[in-house]
Amino acid sequence: MTNDDDTTPSASRTIAPETAVPPVLDLTQDVAALTAAIMDIESVSGNETVLADAVEAALRSLPHLEVTRNGDSVVARTSLGRAERVILAGHLDTVPLPTTPGSRGTVPSSWEGDVLYGRGATDMKGGVAVQLAIAATVPEPVKDVTFIFYDHEEVAAAKSGLGRLVRENRDLLDADFGILLEPTNGTVEGGCNGTIRFEATTRGLAAHSARAWMGENAIHAAAPILSRLAAYEPATVDVDGLDYRESMNAVKIHGGTAGNVIPDACVVEINYRFAPDKTPEQAEAHVRELLTGFDLVRTDSSAGARPGLTAPAAASFVAAVGREPLPKYGWTDVARLGEIGIPAVNFGPGDPLLAHSDNEHVAADAIRACLASLTRWLA
Repeated sequence: MTNDDDTTPSASRTIAPETAVPPVLDLTQDVAALTAAIMDIESVSGNETVLADAVEAALRSLPHLEVTRNGDSVVARTSLGRAERVILAGHLDTVPLPTTPGSRGTVPSSWEGDVLYGRGATDMKGGVAVQLAIAATVPEPVKDVTFIFYDHEEVAAAKSGLGRLVRENRDLLDADFGILLEPTNGTVEGGCNGTIRFEATTRGLAAHSARAWMGENAIHAAAPILSRLAAYEPATVDVDGLDYRESMNAVKIHGGTAGNVIPDACVVEINYRFAPDKTPEQAEAHVRELLTGFDLVRTDSSAGARPGLTAPAAASFVAAVGREPLPKYGWTDVARLGEIGIPAVNFGPGDPLLAHSDNEHVAADAIRACLASLTRWLA
C-alpha cells in the first residue's frame, strides 16, 4: 500500500503554541490498558501526528531521557555510560481502518474479557506500549537504551520514518544490538528474509478471436513462466543456526484488452523471498537463471537481515525470554538496522497472522509477558 501525501515534515521540531494539546498517556498504568489508550488515537499511515505528539510529550516528562523529534518520529535515549547500548524500536502507524460491517479491527478499541480488539492491536500498538512502559519504569537500565518510535512503516519504503532517521539522525541510532517489537507471539525471531519483485512480460500479436490463427497469444506465451514457477522447489537455508524457508511465486498476472481480442501482451508479477545469506543481486541472478529467455524487469528489492544472535547482548536476551529463537520469514525493519551494522531481532506481543485483519486482537497477558521479559533483561 502507498500513501501519496508527501507533506510529512523532516526537520526536528517542537509543538507550536497554537497546536492542540495532545492526549495524555499514563505510562505507568497496566501495559495492556496503555495499549488500549494508544490504539484509541487513530494513526493510519500519514496521520501519525497526534499519536507522535502524545508519545513525545510523555517521554519529555521523563528526566532521564534525551528526546529528539524528527517529523512524526520520536527518539529517546538514556545516557548512563553503560558498556552496551540497545535499540527498542516500533512504528506508530497502522494500515487503514476496515470497511467490513461488524469488523473488530476498528478505532476505538474494545475489550472482550481479557482480549483487546481493534486496529493496531497486534501491529503494533502492543509493542509500542511495551517500549513506553520500559522507558517510564526502568529509569536505570543495565544497558543504555535508545527508544525509536517512527512513522510511515505501512506504506512505500521511501516514506519510512526509520529510513528518514537513518539519513538525517544517524548519530542517534548507534547501538550494539536492536529489538524491533513487531508481533512474534512472544518468541525471538532473528533477522528476516529479503524480498525482490519482477515483471516478466511476453509479447504477441493482436487479432480477432474468431480468427485466432492470425495472431499470437501473449497469455499462452506466459505458460512456460508459470510452469517453471510451479515446478520450482524453494530452498531452506541455514543461516547462523536458523532455517530460513524461501519461496518464489507468481503473485499477479494481467493481459488482454477485450473478450474477442487475442492478447498481444501479458505481464506476470513475481515475488522471490530469499534467505539472508544472499544479497539482492544474488537473488536477482537466481531468478534470471530460472527464467532464462524471458523479458524480466526488477521492480523492487529489499535486502534481508542475518539473525542477529551473534551479538553479545543477544544471548542474555534470549535467556530472559526463555524460548528457542525462530527465523523471521517476512521482511521487517530489522533489515534497515542490519544495513547500518546493527544486529537485530524481532520480538513482540501478539500473533503476526492477525496483523491487518478485520479481527485484529491481542491478549492482555501477551503484552504483559513481553514487558516482563524485557524488564528482566534490562533491569
